Amino acid sequence: MKDKINIGIIGAGRIGKIHTENIIRYINEVRVKTVADYYPDQVKEWADSIGISLVKEPEEILDDPGIDAVFICSPTNTHAEYIVKASKAGKHIFCEKPIDLNLDTVKETIGVVKETGVKFQTGFNRRFDHNFRKVHDLIRDGRIGDINILKITSWDPEPPPIEYSMVCGGLFLDMTIHDFDMARFLSGSEVEEVYALAAVKIDPDIGKVCSDYDTAIISLKFEDGSIGVIDNCRKATHGYDQRVEVLGSKATAAILNDTPSTAILSDEKGVCYEKPKYFFTDRYADAYVEEAREFFLALTEDRQPSVSLIDGLRPLEIGLAALKSAQEGRPVKIEEVS
Repeated sequence: MKDKINIGIIGAGRIGKIHTENIIRYINEVRVKTVADYYPDQVKEWADSIGISLVKEPEEILDDPGIDAVFICSPTNTHAEYIVKASKAGKHIFCEKPIDLNLDTVKETIGVVKETGVKFQTGFNRRFDHNFRKVHDLIRDGRIGDINILKITSWDPEPPPIEYSMVCGGLFLDMTIHDFDMARFLSGSEVEEVYALAAVKIDPDIGKVCSDYDTAIISLKFEDGSIGVIDNCRKATHGYDQRVEVLGSKATAAILNDTPSTAILSDEKGVCYEKPKYFFTDRYADAYVEEAREFFLALTEDRQPSVSLIDGLRPLEIGLAALKSAQEGRPVKIEEVS
C-alpha cells in the first residue's frame, strides 16, 4: 500500500459520521477523500465543518481510481450491493454489520469478495472494547480453564424509533447480533443450538407494527459442550448496560459497566456510584477507533483483518435460529437455518 491510504465512506448517518471523524482525528496515515450520502443537503454543514468532499451517489466513490478502500455505513439493505461493487472495483472493504439479512445473499456476497481477493472486515466493534478484549485474552491465555458457562447482558437505555425498528431486522438481527458475535469471540467455539424466549414488554408497537420483540433471553449450546445465556432488553432505566461473566474450570472472569467516573459516594443513605455511560456512542467510542486501526493495519501489512467474512455470516445464522426458536417455542439447531 502507498504511504497515504485514500478512503471513501458510503453513508453519513450516525455511524458514518463516527467513522469519518475518528479517522480524521486519530489515524494520520489515512485520508478521507470522499463521503457519499443520498441526502447531501442534510449533512453538508457537517461535511464542510470537517473539510471533506461530499457527493450524493456512492458510485462516485466506487468508480474513483484514487480511492483504495471504502467504509460501508449505509442502510443494511444496501450493504451487499455496495460490497459486490466495491470488490469488483478492487477496493478493500470495511462494512458495518450485518452484511445482509438474507443468508443466501450473504453467502453470494462472500463468494464475490473471496473471488476478487480484496481485504474485508465486518464491523463488530465490541471485539475491540478494552473490557471484552481483556476477558477474551484471559480465556485464550488459559487463565479461566475450560468454559462452563458464558453469560452476556445487553440492555439499551431506551427503545429505538418505530421507524428504525421496522427496517433494522428486529431484535435478534440488530441488537443481539453483537452478543452472538461476542459469544463466539469469547468462547472460541461455534454455536450449534439456540433456544430463545422473547416478549414485548417495553413498546407495544414493536410487536403490533413490527411483529418483533423487545425483551429476550437466549440459551446457547456450543460445539465444545459449554453453555451460554444472553439477556436483552430495549430499555433499562439506569442506562446502557453491557456486562459479561465467564465461569471456567479454573477461574471466573467478569466485567462491569463503564461509568463516567469511578467515584463512589458513601454516606448514611447508602453507597452510590455513577450510572453506566448512556449509549453505545459513548460506551464504545474507543472501540470504534481501534477497529478502524485494525482495518488499516491489515491493509499496510497485506493481510486479512481479524474480523473476517465468516464473522459476518455466523452471527446472522445464530440470529435467524433465535428468531425461529422464539416464534416456534422450541430449540433450533443452526443447521436448520444455515
